[in-house]
Amino acid sequence: MREDGIQLKSTRHCKYQSGHHFVWIPFKRQKIFRSAQIIEATKKYVIEAAQSNEIEVIAIEVDRTLMDHVHVFVSFPPRMSAAQAVNIMKGYSSRHLRKLFPWLKELHQKEQLWARSYYWGTTGNVSAQSVKRYIEECQG
Repeated sequence: MREDGIQLKSTRHCKYQSGHHFVWIPFKRQKIFRSAQIIEATKKYVIEAAQSNEIEVIAIEVDRTLMDHVHVFVSFPPRMSAAQAVNIMKGYSSRHLRKLFPWLKELHQKEQLWARSYYWGTTGNVSAQSVKRYIEECQG
């Protein structure tokens, strides 16, 4: 994770500098973030998914007050849509968290951990530090 915001990057055909703030919640807004183990595992799996798919994680935090939000601030190539990026992170983390914590499978009848909906906001480099600071301070 970068400390200094969003870096200018290049693909074969373009230069880009964009930040994307995603927030998602567990299915039926279950308060699953009650222990440090599940919080750290969530961060680990989101970061693993991102790194293996050319998504740079700038900041990540779990809301420790409400215990039901994941905030992620990322940058990804323009060939990837926001929906693809968030689905990669949510899908990978859901599969691995349900394997590691079997009690998550018992919360409801569906084969999913996260709600289908999510929040997506974009930033330029000027406000990147503000979003990053917000995410890091949202833990309560």
